[in-house]
Formats: sequence, structure tokens, C-alpha cells
Amino acid sequence: MRPPERPQAPSELKALREGELELEGRMPWSSNGTYLVQVCHEGQLSRAVYNPVHGERPLWDFPPGLYLREVAAYELSEALGWRFVPETVVREGPLGIGSLQRFVPADFSEHYFTLLERPEHHDVLKAICVFDLIVNNADRKGGHCLLGDDGRLWSVDHGLCFHADPKLRTVMWDFEGQPVPGDLVVDLARLAGSPPEKMAGLLDDDECDALGARAAALVRRPLFPPARSARPYPWPLV
Repeated sequence: MRPPERPQAPSELKALREGELELEGRMPWSSNGTYLVQVCHEGQLSRAVYNPVHGERPLWDFPPGLYLREVAAYELSEALGWRFVPETVVREGPLGIGSLQRFVPADFSEHYFTLLERPEHHDVLKAICVFDLIVNNADRKGGHCLLGDDGRLWSVDHGLCFHADPKLRTVMWDFEGQPVPGDLVVDLARLAGSPPEKMAGLLDDDECDALGARAAALVRRPLFPPARSARPYPWPLV
């Protein structure tokens, strides 16, 4: 089944795009320079996670500009109608251009492994797992699945996604051999036939083509696959 419907939040997107930003501090345990910022818009205060390109650690297999992949993940989640990636925009901030994502208040003692113990979360976890398969997520840690204070499950940290070459590293292998839910397959068929136009400005052409090809492959064989690479898990796991 699809994740429960969440209405779009144009006011939150507008705040992210137009609000005044103030750095509060660096987020702990992040390998790149990731910051918590306060957003002030029309007298309302909120928080967001800011990933400036200036804070990115150089990688041999991904080009600079990981923040664009964060925005691409949000746009794809919205286009599919799954909407479990918090609102994310490209934004000029205190440390330069980067991505700005709505901060999700959550119970941070919860993560993929604790959520997996409760069957009521399995539908959304399966959707997140399918999402990782098609975006080729190279760094799905357990802590990237959040249980928000609103009771919803959220998926965050997608900077290492969308590579054209196989890169999948994830903790989410527990659904191996099970069928992909039919409504998710229907959504994937739309993606395989016509990737969202907004992706073109965020990813290279070969990455967009690979995204469509991965979706098409899952439509042809709608089963959760086994781990095939020599390094199927990220480190650390949570």
C-alpha cells in the first residue's frame, strides 16, 4: 500500500524559500557540514536542516553538489505521491548555496530496526525500501527513517542517491523475496514511462535515464531483491 496521504504544504515551502535564516549549530554525527537553522517567515518561527555545498566532503564517486540530490529525492517522492521526504528546496543560505529541508520533530530513539518490529509501519517501510531501490541509495542507515511527532514515518538524508552505476547500500533487506505492493508498482510504471520534469534540472541525463530504467526493471519483476553486492550495508548501521 501507498503511505497515507499527506496534503502539500505550500506555506512551508514558501517559508523555506523566502524566510530569514539564522544558524543555530551543526548537526551532530554528520559526515558533511550539516546545520540546524531557524527560519523566520511572516512572524512565524520554524527550523530547517541546511546542507551547503561548502560543507560537503569531496567524494571520489559523487560530484560536488550533493544538496541537489536531496532536493531531487523530495521532488520524486512528491511526484510519486508517496510524500515521505520532508519539504526540501535549493536555497542561498548563510554559508552559500545548498539545500534547506524542513526539520522533522521526531522521537530519535526510533529508527528502522525499532519500527520494523511493529507491523503497522510495514507499508510505509516497504515504500521507503522501494524508493531506495529506484534512487540507488548508497547510504540508507537505520536512523534515516524517522517517526515524527505527527505519527508519520519520514525518510531523510538522500545526498548519496541517483548515481547511474550500482551503489545500493542499505539496512532494509528484511522484505527480500516479498512482492512489491501493487499500488506502488502502478506508480513506478508512471515513473518509468516519464520521469518528472523537475528531475532534469537536478540530475544529469544519464542519472535520469538510470532512474527510469531501475523503475522499469522493478515493474517487470515486482519483487524485493536480495542483497547482491559485496558491500550491501552502510556503516554505521544506524
